[in-house]
Amino acid sequence: MTSKIGQYLNQLLRPFADRIMKTTQFHHDIDFIQKLNHYACTQHRLTTTTLFCTIKISNFYHLDSHTNIIDRIGYFLQDNLVTNKLEQISIMTIKNLLQLFLYNNIFRYNEHIYTFTKGSPTTMPITDTLSSIYLFQWQAKLLRIIKQKDEFFGRCKDELFFTWNSSSNELQDLLQSIKIQYPNVYFHTSIGSNVNYLNLYITNQNGQLYTRVNRDATLKENYILPYVTGHPKLMYSIWFRSALIRAACCCSLVKDFQQERIYLELTLLVNGYSLRFVEHHVQHFFDYFHAYNMRYLMDQMIYETFRQHWFDFITMKNESQEMTQQIDDNGHLIRLNYLYEQGPRCQFNQEFYQLWTSYFKNHSRLSEEKSKVILTTKHVHSLNVLLTQSKLKHQGQV
Repeated sequence: MTSKIGQYLNQLLRPFADRIMKTTQFHHDIDFIQKLNHYACTQHRLTTTTLFCTIKISNFYHLDSHTNIIDRIGYFLQDNLVTNKLEQISIMTIKNLLQLFLYNNIFRYNEHIYTFTKGSPTTMPITDTLSSIYLFQWQAKLLRIIKQKDEFFGRCKDELFFTWNSSSNELQDLLQSIKIQYPNVYFHTSIGSNVNYLNLYITNQNGQLYTRVNRDATLKENYILPYVTGHPKLMYSIWFRSALIRAACCCSLVKDFQQERIYLELTLLVNGYSLRFVEHHVQHFFDYFHAYNMRYLMDQMIYETFRQHWFDFITMKNESQEMTQQIDDNGHLIRLNYLYEQGPRCQFNQEFYQLWTSYFKNHSRLSEEKSKVILTTKHVHSLNVLLTQSKLKHQGQV
């Protein structure tokens, strides 16, 4: 029962909260780099003395007691709603539903039944939504001062980043006052001219912004592919392309990009993927903007143009995802999947969409103008994947 309540509350709260928090959020690491580049390179607001500060929230999923979480959500709605209703649902009703949801989440562990005294299941999207709203309230004092000082600021889930052009002692005092005001929020900070954020290395080099993917050469985990579920070849194809795009966007210097590209190629080769597989995807990556020669060039100016193309691509992709999310929020998104092992997947998808569009062209709800279809693949899972999914589903049951 609580899972259905949580799903309903998330559908109600998340779109509204996203609109309110949009200007202070980073969608992902590339979005962060793009905005930081705009601050430093387009607006030229990065000075030789600018400090970077990162804050990592260590208890993101269990920030406070249920009572305080409910109160914070209520304050957030009161501060940002014109009336006391969100889509015809009163604030009091929302708080009552939150109370019903939070106080009745139970789970089983070692043949014992437990209940949550703080937080809620991490497998449920509502947990992220509630924590994000709570942190939006928590960061209000910090954000107010940062806006007064015209600094750069943003948060990606449980990690905050902002610039600081005053004394570090003043910043330490500010952070200490926040820690005293909210003793239940545990966080650690990093302040300096160079910091790590979202697995990126960011440095202020005498007023010039330098960024790259952060890799520790001493780690034994290097050259290990991330764990994926689904069709391995398909999923690692998607991962490889995403990692190459991330490298281009996040590395400010061409030499760092080339080094990261080589690292990614070696990772696939070390894990048994063929040279043909790697070459095919690398060629597709560079050919996307007709820049295959970029693979062998170390020209910084040409690289800047190439990099900007990918920034523009990510911007369009983010806009498309926002539109898709709006369609989903309105209940007009259809997700379909089919079993896939091998074959012309792209051709099948294209033909499916053509048939769907043709057949439902004049349909009142399923036409291309009224809905959107997302087609995904499934495959015959290994026992390991099935057991993993079964465990996750079991943990999410209430």
